[in-house]
Formats: sequence, structure tokens, C-alpha cells
Amino acid sequence: MLASLWLENLPPLPPDPSNKVADNEAAARLGHRLFFDTRLSANGAVSCATCHQPELMFTDGQPRGHAIGVTPRKTMTISGIAYSNWFFWDGRSDSLWSQAMGPTENPVEHGGNRRQLAQVLSEDESYHRDYEEIFGELPDLSDSERFPVTAGPVDDPATQANWERMSSTDQETINSIFANMGKAIAAYERLIIPAPARFDAYVKAVLAGDVSLAANTFTASEANGLRLFIGKARCIECHNGPLFTNHAFHNTGVPPAADLPPDLGRIEGIKLAKDSLFNCLGPYSDANPNQCVHLRFAKTEGHDLIAAFKTPTLRNIAITGPFYMHSGQIWTLSRVLNHYNFPPPAVNGVSELSFLHLHGREFQDLEAFLHTLNGPLATPAEFLIPPE
Repeated sequence: MLASLWLENLPPLPPDPSNKVADNEAAARLGHRLFFDTRLSANGAVSCATCHQPELMFTDGQPRGHAIGVTPRKTMTISGIAYSNWFFWDGRSDSLWSQAMGPTENPVEHGGNRRQLAQVLSEDESYHRDYEEIFGELPDLSDSERFPVTAGPVDDPATQANWERMSSTDQETINSIFANMGKAIAAYERLIIPAPARFDAYVKAVLAGDVSLAANTFTASEANGLRLFIGKARCIECHNGPLFTNHAFHNTGVPPAADLPPDLGRIEGIKLAKDSLFNCLGPYSDANPNQCVHLRFAKTEGHDLIAAFKTPTLRNIAITGPFYMHSGQIWTLSRVLNHYNFPPPAVNGVSELSFLHLHGREFQDLEAFLHTLNGPLATPAEFLIPPE
């Protein structure tokens, strides 16, 4: 069991057939620059790094994301995220590159539009050169009649109208540039991988039969917390594998945020993924249909999808707080553990939880264990700071 959780048993990063530049170093370097570029927003003040801050393990320490406005959900870490097939809390994107595109046009995140984003690439000489080296010729966008300054299928009526009067060919041109930007950002995000934590040192000692080293690596409380994690507390049922997530969706009866409408999670997210122009089966994907099994055969109906949300990684969980769950509804790890111990009925759908009957010291031990999952990133240092 411990070996299955050991980071040294994390398999190589799976390829993304929908993104032909997923492991292209030049694309990753371009994506690194785009990730930190505030010009990719309506107000010139928001970048991907606004919410995904490297010093906070690519989260933001807020209950919900704060950018141009406030998002309805908590910012998820992108550490190790490239091992998943589904992105966002509801899995409404089926690739890392399509996920990267979504916030740029979201009115409460970047608030931009795809024509504006393409213009940034076109006008910046360095971006222009790098783009063409990776993706080929960047089309001429200087004709404002064909390519209005702001255009995209967004909520703003004027921007939407400009988009609709563009020819389908010109829309495809902008969409292709937009998708390629997402693919470059995804190539960068694939570099964000966790490095071994104290937990992994403990497992290494246990597997080597070094009882003394194991005892010096974990306190008795932490060791008991680990026993609870894989036993009585049943955490491992969802938080398994070297990243401590099964990458699946579960209803755990988390109460909805008081100031938000009901959030139905996966049941709505999978429909958005299926309908997306930028999914694995879409015209901007580099995959062939039989490489999109996860999307083609994804479950789209069922009571278990209602208010189900993605299982987050527990690596660095104490660093990515102090707010937890999909809308930051629960403060502190101790309150999270209490929720799982005394689960309330689900407001929407049916909760998968049952009473755990944890008591007293067991809460402290379990929380102590979770802190042993804090560790650094295996990402080269140059990619953890804004590019020069």
C-alpha cells in the first residue's frame, strides 16, 4: 500500500496526443512567458499567475479565485495536474490546453477575448518569432474589417457581434491561434511536478526495512495518522496513487457556498466538455478519434454525477489552504476532517460519505500525517519565477 503512494512510483508523464507540442521545450518556454503575461487580460493586470502563484504551490490562498472579479470556485493547484484527463472541479475540459484557454475569456478571470489575445502574439516581435518557429506562419491580422480589434464568442454584446460578422474562415484563423496559445501554456504547465516530501522519505525507509530511519522520519503521531489514512478514515478510497488522487469525481456532501447558486458539478461539466469546440475530438485537437477514449466513453448521465467534484491531490495540501473544497467552503484541515467524520446529507445528489467514528487524538494524528505530504516542486527554478 505504501509503495503505491510513493512518489518514486509515479509513472512517466503520459503523452497528450491532442497537443503535438505538449513536450516541446520551445513551446514550454513560450507558455512560461504567456503564463505570467498580464497583457492577456482585459485590464492588463491579470495573468494565469495571478491565481496560480508558484510560491503558494500554484494556488492563491483564497476561498475562491480573485482576478478581474471573483470566481465561483477555489483555485486548484496545477502541480501534477497533467496526469489527469479532466480539468477544473467539474471536468469541463478534457485537456490541459483547453483548460488554459477558458480563464482568458471568462469575464471574472482574465475578461479578454480571443481576437485580443491573438493580437498580443501578433504585435510582440518576440512572441511572433517564437510562435512561428513552433506552430508555423502567424497570419496577418492587420485588416480590422476582417479582424475587429475585439471579437470572440463572449458575454459582451459588442465583442460577440464583431465575432459573428467575421467569416467562418477568419474565425477559424483566430481559433487556431487561440488553441495554439493554450497548447503552449499546457506545455509549460506539464513541467509543474511535485518532488518527494517527508512522507516519501518515510516510505523509502520502510521499504528498505530501516526501522530506525523510519522512526526518525515520522513521529508516532504521524505514523498513526498514516495508519488511519489507509484504514479507519478510508481516505485512500479516493486519495490514492503517488499524487493522492484518483482523478475522479465524487459527491462528498459539501454544503454549497452561501452566496452562490447551486453548483451541480460533474453532471454539467461533462456536457460542457462534450460540447466544446476545443475538446480532444474537435477540429483544433491533434489527436485522432481513437486516442480520445476518455471523452468518447465518458459517463454523461447518472445520479452519482450530480454535485460530484474532482478529487484534488493531497500533496502540499497544508500549503494550498487554508480554504478547502470546491468553493472554499471549509476553513482549515481540522474542519475538513470533521466534515468527513460527521458528513451532512448532500443538498444536491447523494453523498458518498458515511460516519467514520474518529475521535480525540485520531483527528490530530491524521492532520499531522497530512502535513508530511508537504514538499518542494521538481520543476527547474527558472520556471517558478516570471521570465526575464
